[in-house]
Amino acid sequence: MNSIPLSEAKTLIEAAEQKANDIDNPMVITVANDEGNLVAQHRMDGAWLASVNISRNKAYTAAALEMPTHELAEATEPGNSLYGLQTTDGNRIVVFGGGYPLKRDGAVVGALGVSGGAVEQDREVAESGVEKWNQNN
Repeated sequence: MNSIPLSEAKTLIEAAEQKANDIDNPMVITVANDEGNLVAQHRMDGAWLASVNISRNKAYTAAALEMPTHELAEATEPGNSLYGLQTTDGNRIVVFGGGYPLKRDGAVVGALGVSGGAVEQDREVAESGVEKWNQNN
């Protein structure tokens, strides 16, 4: 299988949601397939409505570019090589933290995107889902 199944997506969402509860910050957690298309999304009670699209776009970006979204921050600053990247691809590219590719046997099979807090909080919650992924793969 070259993509992440719904059952695994739910497991990742549960792990990320637990971390969001631990830090007392409601989040929107999205899992996408290898092409960046939605597999599952969960909006915790009290999570910002804007985070629905942001988390989905973080997952899309991580899958489409096969890299964590925070790694794009510096390269997309004015004067750097990827400046303006976030204005491409229908404005779906996110250049701040909270999106991570999910790999199996070196290939991207999905991605996780989290939004709802400060970037550091989004990353922390997403990384708990990635840790769960790495334990199972």
